[in-house]
Amino acid sequence: MKLPRTVMNETAQPRYSSRRPSHRVFHRYFPSMSTVLLIAQIIGIIPISATLLFILAKLVSHHCCSREQDGSGYAVLITGCDSGFGHLLAQRLDQKGFVVFAGCLSPEGAGAQSLVRQTSTNLKILKLDVTSDEDVRRTKKMVQDNLPEKGLWAVMNNAGISDWAEIEWSTVQDFRSMIDVNLLGSIRTSIAFLPLVRATNGNIFAFFNCLNMGAYSVSKRGLEAFADCLRVEMASFGVKVSIIQPGNFGQATNILKMKSSLTIWEKLDEERKQIFNQSYVEVASEYFMSMCKAGCEDADPVINAMLHAVTSAQPKYRYLLVPAMDVFFFKIKILT
Repeated sequence: MKLPRTVMNETAQPRYSSRRPSHRVFHRYFPSMSTVLLIAQIIGIIPISATLLFILAKLVSHHCCSREQDGSGYAVLITGCDSGFGHLLAQRLDQKGFVVFAGCLSPEGAGAQSLVRQTSTNLKILKLDVTSDEDVRRTKKMVQDNLPEKGLWAVMNNAGISDWAEIEWSTVQDFRSMIDVNLLGSIRTSIAFLPLVRATNGNIFAFFNCLNMGAYSVSKRGLEAFADCLRVEMASFGVKVSIIQPGNFGQATNILKMKSSLTIWEKLDEERKQIFNQSYVEVASEYFMSMCKAGCEDADPVINAMLHAVTSAQPKYRYLLVPAMDVFFFKIKILT
């Protein structure tokens, strides 16, 4: 039976339109060339704009940071001014017009008396043993009674002791002595003076070296944790907390007291002497002394960092003053 022609055409072969899609339909689904060019230009501008904004932000930040705090009318407290970095910093801050309360373990000693001779009457020598609660209380009272009109701007926890020995050559008392001065001394001083610093939205500073010495390193890592916690807590009060971390500047300050390999050897008990022979102790001692002698003889990089921390509107969280390669490995260690 034959199907009607119309049915055959509809079922046997589809109908195809010979007309091309209209430009209206094309532009509905495909952007015009001008739109493509506009998008390309925007994409190209984004990294350029981001770069310019980054540079602008850096310039603004640099401008803000470059403004130094005027020392006139402000006071600073520095612990450990008998010698070393504290001694040098006290002189520089005195030159900048700050009233400097220089805490010294021996006020009648050569270091304290040289400060008196080399500075103005704005520098006050105070007897301060940071391991003594009574000394800290007395110092706070003296500072409060002699504050200039604008108050206490900064506390520099510089006082510290150092020693070197492998951990197994150290006693618990060695660790206790380091912690009492380097860690608890800074905590004791900071807590006492926080109300005065908070009143000026000032600064607190912790100070420690990078030398890898057992008892010393333990005390200073504790100080680092204290400073990091204090920074978070004080942020809402506008108080800045910084860490000054110089590398090997032993030659610049002569602060590290050398001890002979014989002194170390005689401290060891018989069990340790069976493990570490005397020759090994001598080699270790010579190596450490050679490392100290290879240290930087110029203290200016550290003092300049301290000055920036005290006078900058935006002090850094950490001032790491070591060779560039050491900085690289330090940051890699943090990331890992």
